[in-house]
Amino acid sequence: MPYVTVGNENSAPIDLYYEDHGSGQPVVLISGYPYGGSSWDKQLRPLLSAGYRTITYDRRGFANSSQPASGYDYDTFAADLDVLMRELDLRDAILIGHSMGTGEVIHYLGSFGSERVSRAVVMSPLAPFLLKTSDNPEGVDQSLFDGFKKAVVEDRFAYLTSFVTSFFNWDENKGKRVSEEAFRAHWDVGARASGIATLDCIDAWLTDFRPDLPRIDVPLLIIQGDKDAVLPFPATGQRLAPMVPGSQLVTLKGAPHGIAWTHADEVNKAIMEFIGAKTPAMSRNR
Repeated sequence: MPYVTVGNENSAPIDLYYEDHGSGQPVVLISGYPYGGSSWDKQLRPLLSAGYRTITYDRRGFANSSQPASGYDYDTFAADLDVLMRELDLRDAILIGHSMGTGEVIHYLGSFGSERVSRAVVMSPLAPFLLKTSDNPEGVDQSLFDGFKKAVVEDRFAYLTSFVTSFFNWDENKGKRVSEEAFRAHWDVGARASGIATLDCIDAWLTDFRPDLPRIDVPLLIIQGDKDAVLPFPATGQRLAPMVPGSQLVTLKGAPHGIAWTHADEVNKAIMEFIGAKTPAMSRNR
């Protein structure tokens, strides 16, 4: 299993598990919370078939990567991504992030620039800024996130069931776009995550990405469902698009947060058109 070392905790290295497939222009896929590279199952084959080198990795604390007791902030996450980019010597790369992974994409571009990046895609994004403040009245009350943290501390496995339910808009999509087996598989991956990471990442969601946005100097595609129950569309993608001049916004009608799974055909079509690849054949995912 391939790993890249991004630091140390006491006597142990902090290793990120990654997979690197195919050849051609590199595409780096960055998963959402609390998942890992396996969440991109429905994007990997189309990208490989279109001639792209595809790289997935598991964020620290999650899936097959190390589970240190610290480092769950976007300065660290972006630095971890930078290590991966340099270790694999990725150039002209396309960054694609989903949900929490969009934070790495945006903060990486804001912190490290676009020397190694040609395009970026953010799906169900965190940006621009989730927390309601005096200068961000469109945000969400702190009490909501405090409630999430309390639920994780009390019973993170019960919290995870609630999260996956919202992730898929389960009541609406079960047995249609999402099977019970897919629900359980996502729960299982999340359950293997570090308890510390599961809790501490909630604070990272409140990162203010607005200072990063003027530094984005590559084409940006935003994809989001207008029924996103995790990161509400009016507070995130809908606000983000006009804040990044020249960005493209694709709104998926009736789609939930977990669009890489539930709306894979539409997502793949939008990505392929944006990166200039031939649109993949439609696959059955309902």
